[in-house]
Order: sequence, then C-alpha cells, then structure tokens
Amino acid sequence: MALFPKRYHPPGTPPGTLLSGTDVGQTEVQITLLDFGAAGLTINKSADVSQCKAAINEDSITWIRVQGRPTADFMRELGAAFDLHPLALEDVLNAGQRPKMEPYDSQLFLVMHMPTFKNGQIALHQISIFLHKRYLVTFCPCDVEAFSSILKRLETAGTRVRQQGIDYLFYSVIDLIIDQGFPVLEHLGIQIEAIEEAIVSAPGRDVLDKIYRVKRNMILLRRSLWPQREVVSRLLRDGEEWITEPTHIYLRDCYDHTVQIMDLVESYRDMSASLLDIYMSSASMRLNDVMRVLTVIATIFMPLTFITGIYGMNFGDNTRSPWAMPELHWYYGYPLVWLVILGAVASMLVWFRRKRWL
Repeated sequence: MALFPKRYHPPGTPPGTLLSGTDVGQTEVQITLLDFGAAGLTINKSADVSQCKAAINEDSITWIRVQGRPTADFMRELGAAFDLHPLALEDVLNAGQRPKMEPYDSQLFLVMHMPTFKNGQIALHQISIFLHKRYLVTFCPCDVEAFSSILKRLETAGTRVRQQGIDYLFYSVIDLIIDQGFPVLEHLGIQIEAIEEAIVSAPGRDVLDKIYRVKRNMILLRRSLWPQREVVSRLLRDGEEWITEPTHIYLRDCYDHTVQIMDLVESYRDMSASLLDIYMSSASMRLNDVMRVLTVIATIFMPLTFITGIYGMNFGDNTRSPWAMPELHWYYGYPLVWLVILGAVASMLVWFRRKRWL
C-alpha cells in the first residue's frame, strides 16, 4: 500500500469535475437506506437513488449508506438528487483527502479517516459524510461492515440514537470512526513491545524490517488522525447550526477521544523512533561480545604460538654448538613442553575469569 495514497485530476482540470479516470479500482456500489424514528425502523439493503430521494420526509430520519467505490456517473446522479456540491463530490471520488469540514448552503460535508488493522498491516479508509437537516449520507469504500455497532443500536427500540435527532446519528458515526483508532493503536503497542523483546534477545535483519514497518505505520497514522482533532474542534466551535446543545455535550467527549488518540500516537511514535537506536546499541553490544571472545581466544594462542615457534626452529646439527637447545635432546622434553603450554592456558583462563572478561 502506498504511504500517502491520493487520487487526483490532471493539473488544470476545472474544480468540481468528475472524471471517469478516477473510476480505477472501483467495487460494486451498494446503497443501504435506513429510515427510522422513535416509532420504528425500516431498512432497504438494495435501494437506488430514486428510492432514497422518495424516502426523505419530515417525520423520520433518513440515513443513506453508500458502500464501495462509486463511479463518476453515480456521483452525478446522487449529487443531482440531493443537491450535493460538485467540489464535495470530487473529494469523495478522489480518495486520500485530508480530514476536513466544509459547510455548504444546505449541507455540511466532512472527510474522516477510519483506520483498520488486518494481518499486521494498517489501512486507512476515507469516510465521506453529508449532513442535512433531514438526512445523512455516508460513503465508505472499504469492504468491512464499518457501522455494524450503530446498526445494532438502531435496531433496538428505546436507544438514544432512535430518540435523538439527525445530529446525534451524525455524532455516532464520527465517534465510531475516531474510536476505531484505539484498537489499532493497541495492536501497534503490542508490536512495539514484541520488537523490544526481540531486539534484546536476538537483533536480526527481520527485526530491523519490523522496526521500519512500525515507523511507517506511525507516520501514516499521525498524518491521517492528527487533522481529525481539528475537525471535531471546528464542529464544536462553528457547528451551532448543525449540532444541538444536547448533542454538543457528546461531541465534547468525542473531542477528548481525539486528544487521547493523538497522545498515544505521539508516545508510540517516540517509542518507534527509539527502537532503531536500541537496535543499533544491541547489535553493537553483541558485536563487542563476539570480538571479546575472539580476542580472548587469540590472546590464549599467542604464547602457545610463540612456544611452538621457538621449538620449531631447525638449525641442523644441534650437538656441536654451545648455543644449541638442550631441550631438543631431553628424554621428557616433548611432554614438558605440553605441560608448559597447558599451564599457560590455565593461568590465562584463571586471570581472565578474575578480570570478568569471560
């Protein structure tokens, strides 16, 4: 997966243009229409744009969930039916947008990033949200069921999301997207702890690869989750037109979650940055241990090499010179040399042990 995925139009393209070139890699689009209130809930899992348009009325709350990657033609049809701004439609198609909030004439448009963790990899999915006084439209390109917990609450009579207005459903979607960061960061924390243990025990090439993978994930998370705090802060500050006072309290709790997530991201980012230093220190210590053992071995064999070198010299007839080696003709000369060699080895081992070099 690309570190900074972003689809864009060729330079010079007029703003708000929906090009078919952005349709690469699209999946089949599924529209789920949820119409509910305190009295009941109706769900249409295979709705079309005309059915969604006809379901909007003042007596209930309508949630239009678009799953998959829509085509440009689909976005034009949906935009015409619900009067969605072309710039917002362009941002929906061009995935990889920075999290942001854009108020338009009759809608509030939000871009959020929802992280997921699967098979040791982090993926970020752009969730686009249109808020109107009577309906909510969400775009989720991922294949997983992102809003299953909200659906369960909607299916239960008497829950707060059934009793409150459209702004509480809007808050519930934002809160779920933000809280998805906690389990992802928990998995990253487990990975960092495992890498730290591996660095101390056996710092190998595979550990170095894991360190770089964690650092890459932290960069990706920080780039995507940091702006979401600004989005929620702006909603609290400038969203009086869209957020009622009862929901405003819950949105403050949502902002607190963004602060907690960013604290965790910064902490894990610092820890992942220090992993490389720990790895280099651990690898250096292991190299020093290896060099110490090799040095001890070489030091032990140095006097032995000296002794064998002395007695390995050959000057021909050693019986007629007063400077000849008398040990060459001793009856027990050979075993005596071995005793000297073994004694030298034992003495050095005892000395190295007392110096704590072994």
